[in-house]
Amino acid sequence: MTRRELAHWVQQPVQVVVGLVFPVMMLLMFSYLIGGGQGVDGDFKDYLVPGMLTMTMAFGLEATMLSVTQDLGKGVIDRFRAMPMTSGAVLVGRSIADMLQSVVSLIGMIAVGYAIGWRWHEGFASFLGAVGLLLLLRFAMLWIGIHLAMVAGKPELVQAVQILVWPVSFLSNAIASPESMPAWLGAIVEWNPMSATSTAVRNLFGNPGSTGDSWATQHAELLAVAWPVALVAVFLPLAVGRFRGLSR
Repeated sequence: MTRRELAHWVQQPVQVVVGLVFPVMMLLMFSYLIGGGQGVDGDFKDYLVPGMLTMTMAFGLEATMLSVTQDLGKGVIDRFRAMPMTSGAVLVGRSIADMLQSVVSLIGMIAVGYAIGWRWHEGFASFLGAVGLLLLLRFAMLWIGIHLAMVAGKPELVQAVQILVWPVSFLSNAIASPESMPAWLGAIVEWNPMSATSTAVRNLFGNPGSTGDSWATQHAELLAVAWPVALVAVFLPLAVGRFRGLSR
């Protein structure tokens, strides 16, 4: 099942390239065209790149939903379920392929970030820890995507999820510091799971981050693990249960 998903990279190169180029365009746009950095101490690129890495992990949810809904609409998953294979192979294969694509996306984004002047300032172990937190968030997001795809059932309904993903992504500290926002909005932003990952990744990279003294900010590393684990604990069983009940 994983080989099948990876074969689509060769058969649909445009879709893969668009998925890789889109976050890079976002990074360059926020860095050079829009700018920013209000409330950020230090180089804005050092603040922006970890946030954009986090947003890239969230935007992958849409690609997961689209692939699953296309398989559902064409009856591919129904044929797989009729074959003598482990019932979880379809979902596990999908998740492994998505995680591999996320690794490729991260490598590309880190390379572009380095090219425009971003640097990490801690050791290699901290660098790997930051990458691990980013992939943990992606793992949680892909299971949300798999579940929502099986609930939606049609590729056309993915657009409804896109409308939700963007506000949730931007309602974080990925590209702006909560300290520059109204107090009530900053409090909401600080408790966003994406904000926890962004802050924790910045800390591990040694990049400038939020200067607030809230519990969420001071314990970002803990929340960067707790939020994805909680999301996986909720949506993985829901996705598996929905998959098993497709033909009932």
